[in-house]
Amino acid sequence: MRISFLLHNGYHYGGTIRTTFTLAEQLAERHEVEIVSVFRHRDRPRLGLPSGVTLRHLVDLRKDGPGYDGDHPDFHRPARVFPRGDGRWTQYSALTDARIGAHLAGVEADVLVGTRPGLNVHLARQAGPGPVLVAQEHLVLDGHSRRLRRDIAHEYALLDLVTTVTEADARSYRRLGLPPAVRVAAVPNGVPAPAAPAADPSSRIVVAAGRLTRVKRYDVLVDAFAELAGDHPDWTLRIYGSGDAVQDLRGPLSRRIEAHGLGGRVRLMGEVHPMEPEWAKGSIAAVTSEREAFGMTIVEAMRCGLPVVAADCPHGPREIVEDGVDGRLVPVGDPGAVARALGELMADEELRATAGRAARRAAERFDPARIALRHEELWRELVDRGAPRRAHTPGAAARHARTGRLVDAGYALKAAAGRTLRRLGLR
Repeated sequence: MRISFLLHNGYHYGGTIRTTFTLAEQLAERHEVEIVSVFRHRDRPRLGLPSGVTLRHLVDLRKDGPGYDGDHPDFHRPARVFPRGDGRWTQYSALTDARIGAHLAGVEADVLVGTRPGLNVHLARQAGPGPVLVAQEHLVLDGHSRRLRRDIAHEYALLDLVTTVTEADARSYRRLGLPPAVRVAAVPNGVPAPAAPAADPSSRIVVAAGRLTRVKRYDVLVDAFAELAGDHPDWTLRIYGSGDAVQDLRGPLSRRIEAHGLGGRVRLMGEVHPMEPEWAKGSIAAVTSEREAFGMTIVEAMRCGLPVVAADCPHGPREIVEDGVDGRLVPVGDPGAVARALGELMADEELRATAGRAARRAAERFDPARIALRHEELWRELVDRGAPRRAHTPGAAARHARTGRLVDAGYALKAAAGRTLRRLGLR
């Protein structure tokens, strides 16, 4: 098959980019694969070029590059195809509308894969007849704005396949009211086997990794570790990651650590690439997020042989961790529960070793080769079937618009119910 991925910026780094590169490299062993990056801001991709994969761009942001597009008049005109509800809308323009449209109209591929909602809308609106159109969801439907959910309900009706990274999110998409011809399937992210040796269960280090933002709830983890510090004086906690342009909790976390008297025992390690050697230095991983799209760090830690204490947030952890076997699931935002789960593992090296071995075995199901085969099976079935390209007929447009209004109404009712429960003190 000829497979073409459409990616926001393949020259940067991030979970979606890493996952796409990993999948593309596996597929390139048997297929002709390209990644088309909408933007290019540097000479070389930060994650390196996947073996056997062609990487090219549509808009050049390098001021010293031979094809710099920042001075193009359409670069400063707002996008009309890329949906406003997508959080990246301000980075898109009339120029990206035109460049993406020209690419989609002329690309020679059996399968076209979009990797974020705004790009999936481009596929629905601008792709020519022929290729199977696949929308990948790397976040979660419920996490998108109401405006974007409305666009998804309307535009995705013109696609062939929607893949999510969890079954829980696939259920959300199935409730969206897409036509029966649009298949929805859950396919988790692939995580390569670590190059480093398995973690040593005799280590006295708890490891956590992720952006230093509120959603990761490192405050809960620090408070939990503080409860254990006196009983386990030889243990330390290492938190890897940095903040982003909007939010960086290094300062507040540092102050919280000092307030607990844990300076030197809880360390903010900064951003480290690759993480594999750092996971392997620990014997327990902790993930206290209040929200996850999948839980990539959980799988990474398990592949390195660490049992994981994970907050049982709505998506991801429950589909990865088997409570009591290869880790522990605890309520979201509960330092006491995190402390009890960590304490049980910290007190028993043999338990850590047993759970770590189970974690390593269980995580093999996320091997990139297995994940690539699952994608191939779904795509091949659609290619062989000759999936028809649907069109925006007036009747279809009206039905899709009604679906969008129903989705909006449903989320509005859910939000109103939540506000009422909070006022009554029931939530």
